[in-house]
Amino acid sequence: MRLYLWQRTPGKSNWIIRGTDDKGQEVHESTKTTDKKTAEALRIKREGRLLTEIVHGKQAVVTFHEAVESYLDNGGSPRFLGTFDEDTRQWSGLMKELDGVLLKDITQDRMNKIAATLYPNCQYDTINRQLWTPFIAIWRNACRAEWATPKLWVRAKKPKGTNVVSIKAKRVGSYPVDYTTGWRFVQGLGVANQIIMTILFYTGLRPIELFVMETSQVNVPGRWITIPKSKIGEPRGVPIHEAIVPLLTDMVENRPGKLVRTWEGAPFTVYDDNGGQMKKAIAAARLRTHVFDVAPYTARHSVSTQLVVNGVHPHIKDQIMGHAADDMSRLYTSVPQPKLIEAINTLPTFPDWLDADWMKSPVALTRRRAKTLKKAERDAGNAALSEWQARRVA
Repeated sequence: MRLYLWQRTPGKSNWIIRGTDDKGQEVHESTKTTDKKTAEALRIKREGRLLTEIVHGKQAVVTFHEAVESYLDNGGSPRFLGTFDEDTRQWSGLMKELDGVLLKDITQDRMNKIAATLYPNCQYDTINRQLWTPFIAIWRNACRAEWATPKLWVRAKKPKGTNVVSIKAKRVGSYPVDYTTGWRFVQGLGVANQIIMTILFYTGLRPIELFVMETSQVNVPGRWITIPKSKIGEPRGVPIHEAIVPLLTDMVENRPGKLVRTWEGAPFTVYDDNGGQMKKAIAAARLRTHVFDVAPYTARHSVSTQLVVNGVHPHIKDQIMGHAADDMSRLYTSVPQPKLIEAINTLPTFPDWLDADWMKSPVALTRRRAKTLKKAERDAGNAALSEWQARRVA
């Protein structure tokens, strides 16, 4: 086994490393340089790697970066791994910390230090979600390829003991609000986003389900929405509250294709495992209304909680939320179920909300944007935000 350098156009094109490996397979890799000394150094390095692999096996030569590429090729998500800066040619996040590191050299102690570097003031569950979960997924993928040895990695743990006081505030979007608060917040949005939040508050849909929904999925006369594939992989049906019948009627009749749109009338771009669709609008609405406890997912928690408060049977509530399904609902997801429709109609309504002009003509009014914040309003909103944040950790 020996590798050599080859240049297609002498003095002009990049040097190519050619040859065969120990298995007789052809090696043909660009050095991405026209400088022969640099190319020779890369050739020696590549040849050394092949020799190491022959003697010690694949596990001795695979880097974390290669493991990540394999993980992504097999359907893994790049979220929380870091980003690549084209200008500096540098990675950020976990990719930066383990750039060029061999899998065999990654230890528990090293990962604990990386956690302390990347997430110095974060709670254990944040560290687990953003560091350990993706890292362990990458490691397991590498183990399946026999690039690494299975290890029992120890994740960040919740502090033990009755005298441990948690100062963690709940993440907005992980708990409900009452419908009065929800309506106050909705009034601070532009029409396009008011439509979205209203549908969420009166169906319990997941935001992603609404962003990708087609008008053909909405059966307004039957008061029923069909979701072809839910989060758990099964289709499900969702009842429609009577309050949003005029809203959905106009949208289904006058807006073919995607049901909800941006204020410009364009469909929302859905990114894999990523939010931020309404980030700026939500932030501005919080400053306008001084309501800081609402995010798109808040509506789903609010629907679930309100159904419980209203005395809806737990199984009916779970069917509406997509947490449970009986044999009939699995087989006939497009068939409206009266019990679920009756239950969703127990959610509270407000005359001002029902009588808003955009509730009757949403398509025509979609381009109406929220009022621009004046400096005094923004300052007042930021002051209220600071007070709210202080109360959350008090």
